[in-house]
Amino acid sequence: MSLNLVELKQYKWLVFATVAIGSIMIATHYASVIIALPTIAHSFSVDLTIVQWVILAETLTISALLLPMGRFSDLLGRKPLYLTGLVVFGLSSFIAGSASTISKFFNIDHEILTMLFFRVPQGIGGAMIQATGMAMVISVFPKNQRGRSLGAYASVIGAGGVLGPIIGGLLISTIGWQWIFYINLPICLFALGFSSIILSPQNDRNLSHESSSYDWFGAMVSSATLVILLLTLSNGANYGWSSFPIITGGFVSALALTLFLLWERRFISPMLDLSLFLNKRFSVGVGSNYLSFLGVSSFRFIIPFFLQGALRLSPLQVAIMLLPNAIIRIVLGPISGSLSDRFNARAIMTTGLALSGTGLYLLAFMDPNSSSLYVLSSIIVFSSGSAIFMSPNSASIFISSGENSAGVVSALLNLSRNTGNVTGIAIATTVIAAVMMSQGLSTDVGAILTSHPSSNILGLFVRGMKLTFVIMGTLQLLSCYLHFTTRA
Repeated sequence: MSLNLVELKQYKWLVFATVAIGSIMIATHYASVIIALPTIAHSFSVDLTIVQWVILAETLTISALLLPMGRFSDLLGRKPLYLTGLVVFGLSSFIAGSASTISKFFNIDHEILTMLFFRVPQGIGGAMIQATGMAMVISVFPKNQRGRSLGAYASVIGAGGVLGPIIGGLLISTIGWQWIFYINLPICLFALGFSSIILSPQNDRNLSHESSSYDWFGAMVSSATLVILLLTLSNGANYGWSSFPIITGGFVSALALTLFLLWERRFISPMLDLSLFLNKRFSVGVGSNYLSFLGVSSFRFIIPFFLQGALRLSPLQVAIMLLPNAIIRIVLGPISGSLSDRFNARAIMTTGLALSGTGLYLLAFMDPNSSSLYVLSSIIVFSSGSAIFMSPNSASIFISSGENSAGVVSALLNLSRNTGNVTGIAIATTVIAAVMMSQGLSTDVGAILTSHPSSNILGLFVRGMKLTFVIMGTLQLLSCYLHFTTRA
């Protein structure tokens, strides 16, 4: 059956569809869980410091395992790893949603711990799905269509971000928050059946048998490094960047990273082939991907506070104001990808980064007196630039890396996105907190949202926001310069 399908002219889009199901499920689920956090906290009677781990338990696991899973996919095959990921994610998601029932059955006092425990295998399944997704897409599309395919893939991720709050809100308000977890099981079962039929193991593994040993030590060290680093970054603003836990975390992360790099240089078949970074085009692409998500995550983190606190918009109005951001990313991803297949990809990437940086600078001029039109226009400029850049950059990275490392490169791209998201929020929080605390004020969220537009606390928040956007805009323009000066 699979051989007949492989021979079909549109087989590549059937493969894309199988990958899209898993990818949009994870993106939608993530956005749904964020919406559900206040309800989950109330249901389990826990505060913000505890309920945040409903997100962190999964995201940290995914980040830590992306590179090892990417390497597994190159060695063992992407189809079996993708199918296994669907099974693990679906089952653990269902069990996590049943945390209260399970806790009562086994007389577990702290029900939230049961949920957090099963969020870890959810992250394992999510890492398997994410690490193989882009690799499977690029494996069936010719090089002259990779920009288009990765653009469509980016749109799928964007669609998940749009659908997540909507679906999550409907499920929470009608049949209960548990269903944002339960719904994943039938989706995974459908995806499992569909993928089993569509996906062919043909050309699924690119490496030769001579290089098929797995770097277990490298996998453990890289995972430990990322967990420690991301925990350090995400808690820097809470503990203080000069505090003992944060300094210790940074020091241990640096030592672990050094050990990882030294080991990978010596291992015959490394988990991450460091020679890839000798290709300037590859290094600049991965670095720019990370810097781009620094800007994206800081924007997503800050802008709701500004819109509600400074412009006095309701949550619904904020959602409407931010809707063009999501729509633009869905529409422009495939367009820019297709254009990069036909024309100069470097020119398209630099244009995107220039627009992204300009948009962030425009956002830095916002204040409580800014019109909604100015704010919306700035958001559109930034979102357009970011969307234009992403797909051609991903295609460029894959082309410059070669076929044999598609799995680990796919994982590396997702990893740079995840770490960029965490770091961007950490930087934004630190900058704003430093500005506000320099005047002896706290960073109380409630005070920011309810204070008068002319109040000192809101004024200092806006000042910190402006500085953050200037920093992020400068980083985008730096990336623009690096891409402009980098030849293939």
